[in-house]
Amino acid sequence: MIGLCLILLTLVPYWQVLRSDFVLYDDDGYVSRNPMVQAGWTHASISWAFTTTEQANWHPITWLSHMLDCELYGLRPWGHHLSSLLIHLANVLLLMFLLRRATGSLWCSTFVAALFAVHPLHVESVAWVAERKDVLNAFFWMLTSWCYIRYVERPRMGRYVWVVLSFALGLMAKPMLVTLPFVLMLMDYWPLGRLSEAGAKGLNRAIRWKRISQLFWEKAPLFILTAASAAVTYLAQSRYGAVVSSERFPFSVRLGNALLTYVKYIGQMFWPRDLAVFYPHPGSSLSPWQVLIAGLLLILASLQVLRLWKRHAYLAVGWLWYLGTLVPVIGLVQAGRQAMANRYTYVPLIGIVIMVAWGIPELLICRPGAEKALSRRQKTLLALCAGLVISILTGIAWVQVGYWHDSATLFEHALSVTSKNALIHNTLGLYLQQKGKLQEAVAHYSEAVRIEPNDEDARNNLGATLVNLGRLDEAIVQYERALRIKPDFAEAHYNLGTALGMQGRLNEAIVRYEQALRIKPDFAEAHYLLGIALVRQGRHDEAARQFADAVRIQPRLADAHYNLALEMERQGRPKDAIVHYREALRFKPDSVEALNRLGAALIQGGRIEEAISCYRDSLHRKPDQPGVLNNLAWYLATSETGKIRDGAEAMRLATRACELTNYRDANFLGTLAAAFAEAGRFDEAAQTAQKAAGRALSSGQKELLRDLKEQSELYKMRRPYREH
Repeated sequence: MIGLCLILLTLVPYWQVLRSDFVLYDDDGYVSRNPMVQAGWTHASISWAFTTTEQANWHPITWLSHMLDCELYGLRPWGHHLSSLLIHLANVLLLMFLLRRATGSLWCSTFVAALFAVHPLHVESVAWVAERKDVLNAFFWMLTSWCYIRYVERPRMGRYVWVVLSFALGLMAKPMLVTLPFVLMLMDYWPLGRLSEAGAKGLNRAIRWKRISQLFWEKAPLFILTAASAAVTYLAQSRYGAVVSSERFPFSVRLGNALLTYVKYIGQMFWPRDLAVFYPHPGSSLSPWQVLIAGLLLILASLQVLRLWKRHAYLAVGWLWYLGTLVPVIGLVQAGRQAMANRYTYVPLIGIVIMVAWGIPELLICRPGAEKALSRRQKTLLALCAGLVISILTGIAWVQVGYWHDSATLFEHALSVTSKNALIHNTLGLYLQQKGKLQEAVAHYSEAVRIEPNDEDARNNLGATLVNLGRLDEAIVQYERALRIKPDFAEAHYNLGTALGMQGRLNEAIVRYEQALRIKPDFAEAHYLLGIALVRQGRHDEAARQFADAVRIQPRLADAHYNLALEMERQGRPKDAIVHYREALRFKPDSVEALNRLGAALIQGGRIEEAISCYRDSLHRKPDQPGVLNNLAWYLATSETGKIRDGAEAMRLATRACELTNYRDANFLGTLAAAFAEAGRFDEAAQTAQKAAGRALSSGQKELLRDLKEQSELYKMRRPYREH
């Protein structure tokens, strides 16, 4: 019944997340614009999940969970949010059950789980699709802890294997699990009591250390996995460029921010207001007095906990849980540009809540004159206070979940509760740009650049928006400044190449595309646009190679398939061209150009019936295409296959083609003449052919003129056209 109540409590603030959209902040990289994830569980995508370090992490389990969502729900956001919510519900229940089993205290365990369920600081982890790794990490954290408790109850190798397996899976969901072996050591002390004899008075110190070392070596496989995961994570983040250099944030700045952040998280836990998706790093503007006060508070709290650790073991465990689990994300090794992040508190704050949940009842018992057990009145008062706290937090969480409804709401709220937030200005600008609100986007990009002049991403995005506004010279200036800040910025090289190409400066554009590809060889779009530039210079063989590389890297790039097919047609390879036209249509089914070119390639390959089907499909999508009308009419009037020929339809189509061109095109008039002849109307056929010949004569089309004169004479003989 308590578990059911926890589920209902969690659903109160979080049910509305099912109406939320993807947000334009990492959700695109993880799901909405990630073709490998959208492909679902395929051999290629699963292999990619275990080998990629995209998004600056190696977390294959997280990738597989997103792929499974795409299999189940496609790109419908509610399904992806539902999965995250279900995992959060599982975490709430697991936390309650494992604390209950380890401590024997039902109501304290329930209180911890309830605060974990609805605390506003945890909304970010649940409502943000890209933070699936956070709820998955916590799930395997709880599962590993549960398996460990079961192992401690009855130590067996089979049970220990489950501990190692669940821990390994957790590391593959998010490497923040690296601190769990240390937390298990804390749990050995409290609540599991495995260190009680080691700390007993009168025991030889050597015996006590022997017991501690035994428990440490018991977890050796977990520590080995921890070291491996930490190394892989550091390499992945360094390669991805997520680790910020010491020049930008010196160690003194990072240490000061870490001390301040430890205190801020506790403050937000007790007073959760002004929560934002991104908090800009203050850098060297940190107040030394604030850092000093934060450091003193942490030292005083630690000393007080150490003074009480023997009588109140849960205080030491909770405090060290909080301090230790935040170490990987506290900013001593700065990954990203944030000062802190709500999502980082998802597991660490459990330690503080444990201190509160067990500390307040014991404080009432230990006060002078108090009884050894809580009275009914005290229990009632505690229950009412706990209910009030949980109710207030649930209401705040409900409001906080509402901010995650869409990108605009989320980013505008972040700007309202933070200052000098260049990243959010930049991201909101990108959202507005995609919505076609270009002037508003320029305003936010400009503000981001004003706040942070060395923000290469904002300058690159500002340049892209200026291109869309036709302000190419200004865009080129922004791209060049971005490249001065970050010379190996592949996207800026690519965008600069695009702008130069639009100005007709093809040689310079090609140099930029090639530079982008030297930095990022698997940049499919750069291969594609380099191919386009080479085509414009008449270098068709080189262009074909670039298009081939583009579709190899990004098989869903329809335009690259289309242009590769054009080059194959030019090389006299209609069969290969047909394959790529069909691929282009698979990923861009509304492309009438690809349909028309496919029809032409099928004609070259002698597959007339398939070509006619393509032309019909093209006209169904876009009826008034003179060239397609003419081509279809010609084959309906002149095909050697009798069952295809249809004089009446050929006349209708050819007439429409001539109407659209005001009867000025000799070729179209010739097709109309052939259609008349197929329908048996030879006088009209001869007259139309003569008219076509006159048009051909005036336009200097000598070969066509000769053909039309022969057709005219043929029609005058009033013989069935197909016999000739």
